[in-house]
Parts: sequence; structure tokens; C-alpha cells
Amino acid sequence: MTLRPMLFACALAVLAPPAAAAAPYRSMQQILDASPASDWREPAPENVLYLELDAGRVVIELAPGFAPQHVANIRTLARAGFWDGTSIYRVQDNFVAQFGDADAEDAAKAKDLGAAERKLPAEFERGIQGLAFDVLPDADGWAPQVGFADGFAAGRDAAAGKAWMAHCYGVVGAGRNLDADSSIGAELYVVIGQSPRQLDRNITQVGRVIQGIELLSALRRGPEPMGFYADPAQRTPIRAVRLASEVPPQERTRLQLLRTDTQTFRDMVEARRNRRDDFYKRPAGHIDLCNVPLPVRVAGS
Repeated sequence: MTLRPMLFACALAVLAPPAAAAAPYRSMQQILDASPASDWREPAPENVLYLELDAGRVVIELAPGFAPQHVANIRTLARAGFWDGTSIYRVQDNFVAQFGDADAEDAAKAKDLGAAERKLPAEFERGIQGLAFDVLPDADGWAPQVGFADGFAAGRDAAAGKAWMAHCYGVVGAGRNLDADSSIGAELYVVIGQSPRQLDRNITQVGRVIQGIELLSALRRGPEPMGFYADPAQRTPIRAVRLASEVPPQERTRLQLLRTDTQTFRDMVEARRNRRDDFYKRPAGHIDLCNVPLPVRVAGS
């Protein structure tokens, strides 16, 4: 009597199909290497800004979906050569590199503004209507939901109907004074340190660096407490700031960015959330918005 259940259980074990093997872990690079061409996008030339330094070119993708009036002003200023011959006059450790007309008391009084607007509304956030939002799976301390919109790291509050760009490494913001509407895009900064998310919804963000961030993050730091160079000779000269659409096609830096609405992007995020390679002994099971990589490659590679 006691043998029958045992024999029956053994028979079930033999007849039961084997459990499906777990899918092998793929690294981020393996996932990207297997991605189809349709998973990549090339930014429109009118949304790409070239910051030309003696050390090389910094490529910035502008974000008209989040700050349309500031981006329009930046295009006007770039076409007029506003930043040509100005400088990076502030580099604060673990914070920002800032550039513009260092000798202007106020951005709206800066040199040669030309046809650019001298007064703009603050564009700290935008409505969520019509904005595709690719949500990340993990919680965030700065927003009810986080993810990517128009290819930019962003926060969203569906109840309030608002979305905004997140202050991640490489983000470009419009410097302002105490008044919320005191920025016009003439003074710009790039985040080169720990993501200062406390600035979310407090400053207008206009884009992000997609290539050449190392040319800014490696600059000599200015003195404490704010990083403004006391000696003008220490400033980094700017040769030019140009829109890619104003540059001959053969002189452009053609880049492609991974679309965030693709399975490739979702697989890449999960590979970073739960790394299971030989080095990692305990997968994190979580990823911070500003730690999600935004892959960029040379067009045609």
C-alpha cells in the first residue's frame, strides 16, 4: 500500500515535461548589437546644437516638446552667432558647466541678442496630453511616475496632468535669476555631476548632451563656492554654437539614438536592473531614472 503513491509520484516525475529553461542573460551591448535598424532614430538637424570648443565638438539634442519657446529663442541666437567668441565661465564641481556672455549683468541685456526674445515664460513643465510616455518599472522619489518622453528622461504626474524633464547627467538647462520667468536661453548650463533632481520643475530644461560630455566634465573646476572663474583667462573659449541645420551636411556629426518605445530599450533597461554577469553577485532589481543609459551611435554604424 505504501509503495503505490511513491510509484505514482515517480511516474508523474517521468511523464511531466521538463521546466522551461531560463532565457540566457544578455548584456546591454549584446542587446544593442541585435537591435533592428528601426529601433534607432536620427534627431532632426533643427533640433541639434553644436557647441564648438578648441578641444572638439559637444553635440546637444534640443527638446522643443518640453520648452518650445526657449528652444525657438536658442535657434534664433545660434543663427545670429550669439555665443561665438563667448566662453564657459563657470565649472562647479559635481554640478554644472555654464556658458554665455560672462560680462552681461542680466541675460536679457547680453550682447547682440538681435531678434531673440528678451522675455519668455517659465517652461518648467508641460501638459501630458499628446505626450507618449515610456514608463520605467521602479519607484522614484521625485515623481509619481518616471520614464522617457521624446527621448528625454522625464517625470509625470497623471493626476495633475503634468510632465517635466528630469535633471540627469548631461541635461542642458536655461540659467535664470530668482524670478521663474527670468531665463531666455542665452545662459545655458550642462549638468556634469550627481543628478540634481531637486531642480526638477524649478528650471527650464532645453535639451541634453548626446556626444562630447567628457569635454565639459573634464574642465578645470572654478573656485568655491559657485565655480565662477575669478580670472577671465581661465575661461574656456567657445569658437561657435551652431544648429546642425545651418551646417553643411558633410560637416555634420550624424548620430542615432535608441528609441525608448522599443523592446530593445525595455530589454536593455531590464539587463541593467538585474545584471547577472560573472561580476554581479546580487542583482539590484531596481534602476534609477538617471542611471538608465540612453545609447547613441554613429549613423550608419
